[in-house]
Amino acid sequence: MANPISFSPSLLSSDFAAFGQDAKMSAEAGAELLHFDVMDGHFVPNITFGAGVVSALRPHSNALFDIHLMIENPDRYVADFARAGADIITVHAEACTHLQRVLSMIRQSGAKAGVALNPHTPLCILENVLGDIDLILIMTVNPGFGGQSFIPQSIPKVRAAREMLDGAQSKAWLEVDGGVNSTTIGSIANAGADMFVAGSALFGHPQGFEFALSELRSLAGSAR
Repeated sequence: MANPISFSPSLLSSDFAAFGQDAKMSAEAGAELLHFDVMDGHFVPNITFGAGVVSALRPHSNALFDIHLMIENPDRYVADFARAGADIITVHAEACTHLQRVLSMIRQSGAKAGVALNPHTPLCILENVLGDIDLILIMTVNPGFGGQSFIPQSIPKVRAAREMLDGAQSKAWLEVDGGVNSTTIGSIANAGADMFVAGSALFGHPQGFEFALSELRSLAGSAR
């Protein structure tokens, strides 16, 4: 059974010179989470920010800090992000040789544990760690850059993930990241996602962040 709808605006599409203001604006507009795309230039072809940015923004927002580690050897940095104020730490299955061990590390740090899957990675890789997962993140673009187009073939994967979680009676969130906007969110919500990462569709909307968030929430709710 899906959780209530929630939104995790991605700071990757924010104004890097105004992170504090945008973090505060996001929370005041009603976003439940704030999404940090952490990239190392190795696992994905881009470099963004680290635990220091998370720590600096923690006083500016009461939202849940949703940390998405698109990095190699994420186990080396779990403790740093937990100390910085992470509420959820998500690692890529493709980056973890010992995935269950890393998930245990995250939970022991006090954060919720998430696993992200790239578009080509099958869901079956999660079958033996479902009990260790608090969040599944389905990537609906190839990670590395914001503003990419949604991959339509991802919808059956989202639906299958919903069935997997329901079959295991798991209360884990089902999050989708990549190309989430007013055109795509209905089909994503209908497939069973309950947490939505959106970047340019929120921070770049011509009618403003608050209007965009309200519109996306309404569209998602209507599609469930």
